[in-house]
Amino acid sequence: MEKLTHTEEEILQAVWRTGEGNVKSFMENLDEPAPYTTIASIVKNLEKKGYLHSRLVGNAYLYKPAITEEDYKKKFMGNVVKEYFDNSYKELVNFFVEQKKLSAKELKEILTLIEKGK
Repeated sequence: MEKLTHTEEEILQAVWRTGEGNVKSFMENLDEPAPYTTIASIVKNLEKKGYLHSRLVGNAYLYKPAITEEDYKKKFMGNVVKEYFDNSYKELVNFFVEQKKLSAKELKEILTLIEKGK
């Protein structure tokens, strides 16, 4: 599957929140409004890229996700770690620590989760 732009990801998140629906229903689940024609164009692009399925109901198309949010996150995060952190999750964590985006308390919580096997 092709990499998505930030705007495409936002639309896909609205689709996940909506479930099956039309462009107007996706617009209602967006954090930031955009013109109908823009959203409709992006939805069509997401379908072409394989992220959405559509079906014609009457004279309108209904769309639903072709990939789960969890599967997308796995793929996306795996690519980020591979491309930016030399395929090392340790380097990823180290980056966030150095950037002061991850506190010692949060790091301890992560270690607890790892030890519990979650």
